[in-house]
Amino acid sequence: MPEKENSAGVKSEIEEICVKENRVFDGKILSVRCDDVRLPSGRIASREVIEHKPAVGMLAVTNHKTVLLVKQYRYAVHEEMLEICAGLIENGEDPAEAAEREMQEELNVKAKTLYNIGKFYASPGFCTELFTLFLAEGLEKSSLPQDDDENVSVVEIKISDVPAMIKNGKIRDSKTFAALSWLMAKEGIATD
Repeated sequence: MPEKENSAGVKSEIEEICVKENRVFDGKILSVRCDDVRLPSGRIASREVIEHKPAVGMLAVTNHKTVLLVKQYRYAVHEEMLEICAGLIENGEDPAEAAEREMQEELNVKAKTLYNIGKFYASPGFCTELFTLFLAEGLEKSSLPQDDDENVSVVEIKISDVPAMIKNGKIRDSKTFAALSWLMAKEGIATD
């Protein structure tokens, strides 16, 4: 089989090729497929895939060495979660525009500076959701109405409290875990 470069520029000899796509569900923000794929060995296997719209997450850091998070109930896991501000990128919207909109809807602030930290897949074993993560600084008041189905409140935490919150399981959302871990590395904060 010829080598192929993936999105990271790495040559791959292990690519799985779709031989039959079976669309199971099409929704507002996600679709579900159960595909048959040919493995490099030639065997056929099944892969369940959730196609999810791309999203943004914003690590909003204040001038007072605090971070603004949102508290919201997540029905899928039946838990109240602390998360960074995040949301879907609308069709035709630039990730930075989506970041600015979501921060005004959820945190009631906008950022003077948005720094693109990077992109990552939320759970690439089964989901296509690609996150663009931003560091938001120079926060100033600005608001847009929340989405009708959202019920979020803003929680301000000290950056120095982040390691204990992660260690004690108060941060269980993957995008928030990644963003806060990045911030700890940037600030030179060691875990306990």
